Parts: sequence; structure tokens; C-alpha cells
Amino acid sequence: MESATRPGTAMVFPGMGPTRFADVGKFMLLNPYARRLVAAADARLGYSLVDRFRETPGDYSEYAQAAFLVNCLALAEWAELELGVAPEVCTGASFGAKTAIAHTGALPFEDAVWMTARLARCMEEYFATEHRDVVTCSFVRTPGEQVSEALEELRGRGEWCDVSCHIDHDFYMVTLRERNVDWLDRKVRAMGGLTLYTMRPPMHSPAFGELRRRAEEEVLAELDFADPALPLVTDQDGTLVRSADDVRTMLLDGFVRPLRWPTVVASLRELGVGTVCVAGPDSLFSRVACTKENFEVVAAGPQLALRPRRRAAVQ
Repeated sequence: MESATRPGTAMVFPGMGPTRFADVGKFMLLNPYARRLVAAADARLGYSLVDRFRETPGDYSEYAQAAFLVNCLALAEWAELELGVAPEVCTGASFGAKTAIAHTGALPFEDAVWMTARLARCMEEYFATEHRDVVTCSFVRTPGEQVSEALEELRGRGEWCDVSCHIDHDFYMVTLRERNVDWLDRKVRAMGGLTLYTMRPPMHSPAFGELRRRAEEEVLAELDFADPALPLVTDQDGTLVRSADDVRTMLLDGFVRPLRWPTVVASLRELGVGTVCVAGPDSLFSRVACTKENFEVVAAGPQLALRPRRRAAVQ
């Protein structure tokens, strides 16, 4: 495989999809790396994260988001210590940027979990009154040129829309008004594509500038960032982040700039990365062709971490 000529390894933190407590609760309760981080999170948040996550409905509640951060960081630590993963660079897709910031030491874990919960609350409050008719739709098997033509047609009708995520050569997420979802679905099917799901709250759009401002003033103003111990690759344009100020900007820009995963992949290749460890509950970034065709993939998920591992016999 061509990736063998690139000896570097990257730690990749996936974006957050809907994750039920039933899917990860056992990992949080039994895995020693997760248990230690859960205890630290409880101390910082002032409540039982496991209990709140178990009891609170909603795919993207502040408790679900904090739990996702904890699980991804625990799985990264497990992969490094149990699988021997030794990353020279780190990146995070969408939500994963928060996790990457914590993993590289640009923010202490306790502050990162507090920030995650507070940002989730900030977003909930913002979208309770703003852009209430806006959602983000994802779809696959759709060539980029045809997607662009469809969105230009929609804009020509006086409607607003933004590409929020470019995941693969034929995989996109678009933010638009909910009244246009059925129209987009018909267009996607006419291309031979498949609509996957509609996400609320929406994400990654220049229209959310006020949310970026609130996040900066109400949450990030309380935090002190540091230079990351590992180079960070931004999910917006694939550039390297090495300073505390750039870490802060990368995080805030995630509200208003789209995710471009193929650009991240290209940057990792240029850095000599041939292996990526995707640490976290993930059904997307470790599986899309853009990742699998360019790297050896170590999918460090909760199920793998819970499997008994053989230990070498003591002589």
C-alpha cells in the first residue's frame, strides 16, 4: 500500500454523531482510562456525568457532548498505551477539534470538559431564538459539480444555503431552511444520491457569526489556552496550528467555517502521515473512502477497548 512509504502517525478525533448511553455506557463504567477521566469531569462539572448522560434525552445535550469528549480522550490514551500508537500530529473533525485541543495540552482536561458543556449550553440558548428554521442535511453519492449546480439553483430562487461539510468526493452536508429539505432530497435522489439524516442544531455556517461572538465572550474568555504539544491540523483548511492564539481562533472559526475533510487528508499526507488512529465512537471518518484510500486506519472505538487483550506471559 502506498501509505507504507509515509511512516508518520496522526491522532484523529472524529466529529460527533448521535451516541446513546447504551452504546458507550459500559465503556465509561468499566474502562480504567474512561473511569479516571469521568471522575475528573465530575469534579469539574459538579455533577455525575454518567447519571446526567443516562437520564437526559437528546443526541447533542451538554451531557452527551461532554461524555463524547471524555470517551474520545480516554480512547486516545488507551490506544497510545495499549496499542502503541505514537502520533506526531493531531487533528479533529468538527466537534473533534475540542478533543484535539485537550489531547495536545492546549487546554487542560478539566477546562476542556467545562468548555464543552458551556459551549453546548451556549449553542442551545442561541438556537432557541435564532435560526429556528435552519437544519443541516447530509447526503452521499453526489458529485460535487452537481451539488454546486443544485445549490446555485436554490439560491436563484431567493433561498439561502451553505455547504457546511465536505466529507468525501461525493459526501456533503448542507445547511438550509427546513422548508427546503424536501426539495433538496428530491434533487439528491435525481443525482442518484442518498440523503442520510437531518441535523439540529445546524453547524458550520457564516450565518452563525453572532454565535461565534457569544462563544468567545461568554465561554472562551474564561479560559487560558497554551501552545499545543503536537502540531494541530485545522479541519477548515488543513493549515498547521502551533500557537495558543491560533488554537483559540481555530475553535471559534468552527462555528462559521465549513469542515473540509479531503483538505485535512491532503495536509496529513504532505506531513508524511501513513497511519491514522481514529479515537472515539465513530461510524464516519474512519470509514469514508477519503480516509481508507490514503491511510492505514486504526479504529480505536469503545467496543475494541472493551475486548480482553492478551498479556505476554511473565518468564
